[in-house]
Formats: sequence, C-alpha cells, structure tokens
Amino acid sequence: MKNFILLLLISFSTFSFSQKTESYKLTKQEITERELDQVSDFPIYKAFECSDKSGVYELLLCENQKNISKKDTLNTKIQAICTMNDHGGFLEKWRINDLLENTEPKETNIWFWTKYCSSKDLDGDGYIDPVIVYGTRNENDEIKRVKIITVYKNKKYAIRAIECDLDDCRSFKKDQNWNSLPQKVKTYVDSLVVKIRKEQDLLLKNG
Repeated sequence: MKNFILLLLISFSTFSFSQKTESYKLTKQEITERELDQVSDFPIYKAFECSDKSGVYELLLCENQKNISKKDTLNTKIQAICTMNDHGGFLEKWRINDLLENTEPKETNIWFWTKYCSSKDLDGDGYIDPVIVYGTRNENDEIKRVKIITVYKNKKYAIRAIECDLDDCRSFKKDQNWNSLPQKVKTYVDSLVVKIRKEQDLLLKNG
C-alpha cells in the first residue's frame, strides 16, 4: 500500500512538472467575445491566449494606428498587455508601453515585430516566457530603434538597440539584471538577435 501511494505521488509530481504550455492566436470574433477590446484604449493588433502552470491568460499587442493610409498604418504609441479574466473583470499581470522619440531624422512609426515575438516556455519550467520585439522607423525609412523584452516570471529583461551609420551614435545594451535569467532563456534571445541581425541587415551592436 505504501509503495502504491509513493508511486501515485511520483506520477503526480512528474505530471505537474511536465505540464504542457499552450499559446494560440485569437480571432477578431474571439477577441470581441472575451471583451478584450476593453482592456486598452488602442486597437488590438494581435492577441494570443496562453496557458501554463499559472493559469489561462491573454497577451495583447496594441497599436494606436495614428495615421492610416492605403500604403501603410503608422503608429505613435504601442502597448503590450498581459491580462487574465478575474470574476468578470480583468487582472493585469504586466504591461509594456512605448512611443516615438524625438530624434533626428524624425521617427515616424513604431510597431510590433510579430515575426520575432514568441510565447513559449523557453526553459522547460512549465511557465511561458514571452519575448516581445518591436522597432521604430524614421522619415528616411530606416530602422532606428529595436527593443527585445523578455518577460520571465512577470519581470522584464530588455535589450535596447539604436541603429546608426556613425559609431558614436550606435548602441546595444542589455539590462543590468540580464545575467540573472536562466541560461536557456539567454541562449534563445541571443540566437534571436543573430537572426534579426541577419534577416534585417542590422548591426545591433555597440560602436
């Protein structure tokens, strides 16, 4: 009997540890049904439902769509919001806000780079570790700033890059708390930086 109970405990522990994480993109209808358009003042560009050991929650990528034309949609502000339903309301877990900066040449657009964003469990602990990537362009249609923000256990760890033709105005900085991230998470993001650098022909480095 004792051996049977011990086996059950081991099985339950193994199941809990290996619990799957899931993430999928919500349709416009699902966004409306969940009343997620009430969470932000900005239109929702994309929304994802995530499920892990902490429960079920939504990740919203919102852009203010300040100027809309046939050619493009230009944003001056963006928000990334992680929220979960709480007794008919919404409980915010974390939020990222950013906007255009006053630069020369002038920044004209800020947008989420969703092809590089991810919502996966990067270190296998049963919790999703969102990686949010966004950038800005200037009036010369050049990429000016790139930010890669990793959210680990609801704390943000950012990489901030400024692209520039001149060495003294180019920068690539990781937050001071970056090295406290698990190695698997750091390896994933470092590989992502290499991918963005290659695919977008960016320097993403200091000087």
